Formats: sequence, C-alpha cells, structure tokens
Amino acid sequence: MITLLDYGAGNVRSVRNAIRKLGFTVKDVTCAADIVAADKLVFPGVGSFGTVMERLIRDGYDKALQERIRLNRPLLGICVALQALFDGSEESPGVPGLGVIPGMIRRFATPGLSVPQIGWNGILPKKDSPLLADYKGEKLYFVHSYHAEVDDNCDDWLLATTCYGSEFVSAVEKGNVTAFQFHPEKSGRVGLAILNNFLCRQEGLAVSGVPSRVEKGGTTSLAKRIIACLDVRSNDAGDLVVTKGDQYDVREQGEVRNLGKPVDLARRYYEAGADEITFLNITGFRDFPLEDQPMLEVLKRTSENVFVPLTIGGGIRSFTAADGRYYSALDVASEYFRSGADKISIGSDAVYEVERYLAEGVKSGTSAIEQISIVYGAQAVVISIDPRRVYVASPDDTPHAAIATRFPGPDGERYCWYQCTVQGGREGRDIDVVQLAQVCELLGAGEILLNCIDRDGTNSGFDLELIAQVKKAVHIPVIASSGAGRAEHFIEVFTATNADAALAAGIFHRHEVGIDEVKKAVADAGIEVRR
Repeated sequence: MITLLDYGAGNVRSVRNAIRKLGFTVKDVTCAADIVAADKLVFPGVGSFGTVMERLIRDGYDKALQERIRLNRPLLGICVALQALFDGSEESPGVPGLGVIPGMIRRFATPGLSVPQIGWNGILPKKDSPLLADYKGEKLYFVHSYHAEVDDNCDDWLLATTCYGSEFVSAVEKGNVTAFQFHPEKSGRVGLAILNNFLCRQEGLAVSGVPSRVEKGGTTSLAKRIIACLDVRSNDAGDLVVTKGDQYDVREQGEVRNLGKPVDLARRYYEAGADEITFLNITGFRDFPLEDQPMLEVLKRTSENVFVPLTIGGGIRSFTAADGRYYSALDVASEYFRSGADKISIGSDAVYEVERYLAEGVKSGTSAIEQISIVYGAQAVVISIDPRRVYVASPDDTPHAAIATRFPGPDGERYCWYQCTVQGGREGRDIDVVQLAQVCELLGAGEILLNCIDRDGTNSGFDLELIAQVKKAVHIPVIASSGAGRAEHFIEVFTATNADAALAAGIFHRHEVGIDEVKKAVADAGIEVRR
C-alpha cells in the first residue's frame, strides 16, 4: 500500500497511474496524521511553489511532513516537492518552505537560456543510492523554472546534479527521504524503474542491479524534443478520431478523415519513443457540462499507459454549458490537469487577451494565462499560435515586425510579417506573432507552440524564418510545428533556428516517417536527442 499526498494541485493522476502500473495499491492522504503514519509516502509537488506550500500549510500538512522527515520515515518527493524541502523560493517571496535543507530556490538566470527548462536531461549521481541502481545515464524529464543551487548547505543531502546553464541539484537523499527535481512518472521506462526501486526498497524487497558508480565531474545536456501531435474531433457518427487535413480541411470525400483512435495512437507513439504527446481538440464540445467533456476521458485512459508528458489544447476557456452552469478557464484547466494533462494549450483566447493588453497597457489579472500560471506554474501554460504571412514591399509599409524573406510574395514583395489568426486560422487579427509571443510570456506563459498556416499539410518543411524570428523574441521554449515531411526537416529546424522541440502529426499518422527514423537522423547529425 502506497500513500499518496494528493492536495489538489496539478497532474497527480500520472503518479497514481505509475504506481498502479508497477503493481502497487494507492491510498490517498485524508488528514495530517496519515502523512506521519504511512508506511510509504509519495509527495508529488505539482504547481507553483507558493500554491504548493500554501495548501500544505492550510491543511496542516507542512508540520506532518517535517515530523515524518525528522522520524526518517520513507518518503519520495517529486519536482516542487524537492524545492519545498528548502527555506523558500524566489518564485513566491515570503512563503516559507519546509526548512529541512538550508537555502533558497533560485530562478534560472543564464543569458540565452530558455526558461522554463522543459524536456529530457541527464543526471550525475554524487553518491550511491539503491533508487539509482539501474541508472546508466539515460535522459529523464524535467519541467521547471526554479532550481536548488549546489553549495555547502546541501552537501549531506546531495544525491545527483544536472547541468542547465550551470549545475543544479536534481536529486537529494538522506536516510529514507528522497526527492527528485525530475518527474520519474513522466520519464518513460527509465523513470518507472527508478520509481519501482523506491517502492520495492520500502517493501523490503531486493533491488536488482549494481549501485551506481559515482562519477566525478562530467556534464549533462538537454535534448531536443520530438513531439507527436494528435488532432482530435468527432466524426459524423459522433466517434472521436484522430484526423489531419491540408490547410485545416479535415474532410475527404465528404467524410472526416479518420487516422485512428486517439488513445491507441498515443500509446503507439509513446512506445515508438515520442518525447511528448499533444492532443489538439478541434471540436468545440463547449455545450457539455465540464464533467462530460469527451477529451477528459481520452486523457484519463491515455495516462494509464503513457508515461511521457501530455498536452491538451482546444476549449481551454471560460464557457457556460447548456444546463446554465458557468466554468472559468481555470476550472476547465484544473479538470484537465486532474484527468492526466501536464500542460494546457491556449489559442484564440490568447490573441484576444493580448489585444486587450496592447490597448490598455496593463495586465488584467483575470486572463486564463495569468490564472493558470499563478496556480500551476508557467511551465503548465502553452500558447498555440496560428500565424500566416502578409507580404509587403517594404518594412515601412506596416507597423508590424517585418522580416526580409527568401520567398518573395505574389507580386515580388521581399518582406513579410506574420499575422496572428483565431478560430482555427479562419480569421486574421491586427496583431503580429512577435507581439503575441512577447506579451504572452509577460502574462506568464511558459512555452510557445508555433504553427504556420502557410506550411500546414504541405510536407515542405518548417517555416524557418518564422521560427527564428519568434525564437529570438522570447526567452521561453519554442516548439516548431507545421510542414514536416521528412526526417531532414527536423535537422534543419534545430540547426537553423535552435528551436527547443519540433512537432509533427500527419507524417507519423500515415506511417510516412517514423519517430525512430527522425531521432536517428537528428542524432546522426550531432544533435542531442533522447534515444
């Protein structure tokens, strides 16, 4: 029996599913006494530091955790739970941590570094631990903007470090208390093996493998991510299917193109080595009560067998259901997180909010971006941008951020700017991609999913000019999307733009290019990927 500290923040379902997948039964903490009494406790820290600590303090869980650690009872902390062991964090000034390890949590501040760190990185073990007995340098999944510094304060706790700009604490352990900055439940088979070592060790069972050889020095590096995207909608019979079209037209001979079932395809891509799975809901479903939203069931079922990050986009906005019930964007996002999503993607609503911000010059504090970011952290908010080219003869012909292009317009124009659109690319707005990306970062977004209407479904390669422009304009990670047709296109986008990740859909669905083929080509080109 494993006791899970579920205090109502973020995607705890994946931790629960991972424990069950490994053959253990899960019991939830119901009161502070359960924390101290549990035989084995898993503490998943999901969300911002302030939100996590405020909820723990509200329920008296902070004192119970401190007592459990004092008693040296088995505990595994994940992500923000590691940070909560320290005195406090720059993320939430004035909010106390558990104070078990001296020191403050700091924000990544290396110039030119994408923050948050999102993706797959390695760890450098600093001492032997049965939890890392089978670890052989594989990549593990990180998603965070803040980190614990390597210094004398944590010497007796330090288990492993990772390099991102500089070396930071990625694992701590003292006695029976262990915490990871990475997410073992989102790190595929390697992460599940590490989690299993904790669970088996606490059961008194032998842990297979030889203890890790402690390396002196060394380095790690963040991998470029290959993401599989599933556009999901209902067909004319009402069934949810994965579809894809040219220039957003998903019908073929009058019928919605059906490329497979979303849960089945997601599992296939996970087993093929996809670093993340993104679901884009392209059917409204907004008249349903929130608990009946079809995509919630897709997430719940997918997260039972897919142990890499899941993103959900489409319909993450406030709405009133047919029965008269009102749901805020935060309500909707919370339900998706609780159903298995790790990140949510916001599209048209982001454009409308940026238009409001540019007109008024102040944050509203009520936008979906701000509310979700405050509660769950910037890393949980992805902005999906659908821009299209607008050609001009000269940069002076537009107030927008124009670039010189290698692909002249219909009348020989040598410049263009990228107009942001809403409603699935059907309506253009008087706002350019740089304005949108920069303001969304200011409002609290943690990542950009950068589509390109002009390239969608063409298989002609990513729009490198668009991606390079946005990558230079923001400090948060950028995912390149739209246009991939062969493995070489992924090499091009990583080398020409330094994009943090690249996403594809149709070529994977139609078996034109495999994820393993893409990763091999990228790795052979000398670019770091998770293999």
